[in-house]
Amino acid sequence: MLYKGAVADYPSWIYYPSRNPPPAWVAPFLSAVWSAQDLIDSRRVADLTSNKVLASLQQGLGRLGYTVETSSAKEMVIRRPVLFGEQGAERVAYHVDAVHDGEGVVVEIEAGRGARGNAVYRDLVRSSLIVNARYPALGVMLTYRHKSGGKQVVVRSYAETRDLLDAIYASGRLQLPFDGVLLFGY
Repeated sequence: MLYKGAVADYPSWIYYPSRNPPPAWVAPFLSAVWSAQDLIDSRRVADLTSNKVLASLQQGLGRLGYTVETSSAKEMVIRRPVLFGEQGAERVAYHVDAVHDGEGVVVEIEAGRGARGNAVYRDLVRSSLIVNARYPALGVMLTYRHKSGGKQVVVRSYAETRDLLDAIYASGRLQLPFDGVLLFGY
């Protein structure tokens, strides 16, 4: 499959901590991403947004038991609790892009601002506070192109996010409360 001795070109991915093998849910998850490559490969598809990527992944992830946000309308967003208050009522909750409650996977998809706008930091902190979140799966663009000062700028979002996670796990100074983290570049 995707990591049984062979290295696939797409999607790019890495699982943390790198001393552990990826859990069983990772290969089918990445297969769903691979199946949507023609629609979401940021190296070839222009004007991607996180909502477009989610829409392209919805069917494949849905078959795997994920609940995927289908709209930003209030009744369609996916909320997961962080804190409970009086009589056990949810007091604080965060929105997530997709979730597999049985596996404890929280999926966050970031488009252009993923690497440069601190969205990945926010995703890591918020995911760490969600009740029963065991594995964040962070999706970022392989390449993001935009203009700045009239010049074309290419941001290597996946590589920059991988460097961030490498530093977190290598330094040992910041302990993330997860069983593991999947980073994938689309």
